[in-house]
Amino acid sequence: MIGLSPAAMAGHVETLKSTIDIQQQADNAAYYSQQKIDGLTEETDKMLRDYRRTLRQIDSLKVYNEQLDKLVLSQQNELTALQQQMRDIDTTQRDIVPLMLKMVEVIVQFVALDLPFLPTERQQRIAALTTLMDRADVSLAEKYRRILEAYQVETEYGRTIEAYQDELTIDNTQRTVDVLRIGRLGLYYLTLDQQQAGVWQAGQWQPLATTEIANIQQALKVAKKQSPPDLLVLPLDTTGVMKK
Repeated sequence: MIGLSPAAMAGHVETLKSTIDIQQQADNAAYYSQQKIDGLTEETDKMLRDYRRTLRQIDSLKVYNEQLDKLVLSQQNELTALQQQMRDIDTTQRDIVPLMLKMVEVIVQFVALDLPFLPTERQQRIAALTTLMDRADVSLAEKYRRILEAYQVETEYGRTIEAYQDELTIDNTQRTVDVLRIGRLGLYYLTLDQQQAGVWQAGQWQPLATTEIANIQQALKVAKKQSPPDLLVLPLDTTGVMKK
């Protein structure tokens, strides 16, 4: 065995220690480098995830923008259609107002030429229509509905019989009488004492013979629903001459 002097051995120990230190430094450097690499890898992964999330958000925004464009286009189309409807409404209003005024005028003339039954009620209805047409706070639809309602009431008169009391001038005397309306075919009266009867003929009241009083009485009972419907024998004025 070769012997080493203490000085030589000390040199070898120092060399070995230096080698170990270098290796330790290399290991430390490798560790820190790996740590940096790991950190970079994690950061890269995070950036990649953020990038992919951003891409998804962009895709969602594209879809949203496309839908928004469709919505805006739809609203523009609806606005265009609404504007056209408003123009059509203006045109319709210009056309329908004269028509409604004409309808009111026709019903006024019709009532004036008709049998003079329920004069107060019918004149009040006409006056209400005339006033209604001048009101700005009432819609055209409501005005039109009220006019049609008046026409329906007048039409119904022609299909019904009715009895009511009214004041008539008979022999220059104001008297309360029972009035009998048979559709629009005949209009009659009977005094409350059952002694006088009359018929509307040629634009005025004409007295009836006393032999007709029983027929008028029976017809009044039917109209008041005091007697079942039956064949009524009454004088009619159809051509300006009273007939039976």
